Amino acid sequence: MEHLNQAWIMLKLGGIIILPLSLLGVIALAIMLEKAFVYWRFARLSNDLLNLIENYGFKWEDLEKILSGLDQRHYYKRFFEVVIANRHQPSWWTESRAADEAQLIESSLARRLWALETIVTAAPLLGLVGTVIGMMRAFQVIGSEGIVNPTAVTGGVAEALIATVIGLIIALVALFGFNYFSRLQSQTMDEMERLGTRLIDHIRLDQKEDTHETA
Repeated sequence: MEHLNQAWIMLKLGGIIILPLSLLGVIALAIMLEKAFVYWRFARLSNDLLNLIENYGFKWEDLEKILSGLDQRHYYKRFFEVVIANRHQPSWWTESRAADEAQLIESSLARRLWALETIVTAAPLLGLVGTVIGMMRAFQVIGSEGIVNPTAVTGGVAEALIATVIGLIIALVALFGFNYFSRLQSQTMDEMERLGTRLIDHIRLDQKEDTHETA
């Protein structure tokens, strides 16, 4: 309880600039939690699905059975179902439809990452504004009262330092979150492209076998 009281006192010393900084911190935390949930719930690739696609002679019915157990919003389900729905079309057509769907998925995964990137820049600048305001108050007290009231002077300096520290902490957390989820997005899209190539190769083999049977 004592630590909470000390933290509250430090926040009050930070001045009015703590309010927008706190808002940025809450937004950054909300975005990172939302991204973590999305990747955990809708972008995880099960071992059964991965092993099936990696198998040379898998059956489309087995793939459809596994996909039927996934949520409709699952990104791999969306991608694979586009390929399955167009597997009887020419391979170039299937690749084009799969690329379109992959682009939509990438845009969905990148949603709100721009806000994290903005917070990385905005939080230190807001902290700097708090620094300037706090130092102005400290110099104002010195100019009007000399060193008669040292508490007022140190209060202004504390406001400056606290705002700077909080701004930097928020920016660091947002930076790590932005880099982590950006890399996770890149890895997800690379894996989706790789598995999509496996499916297209399987389609080409099926079409080649059909051609031989017809001949």
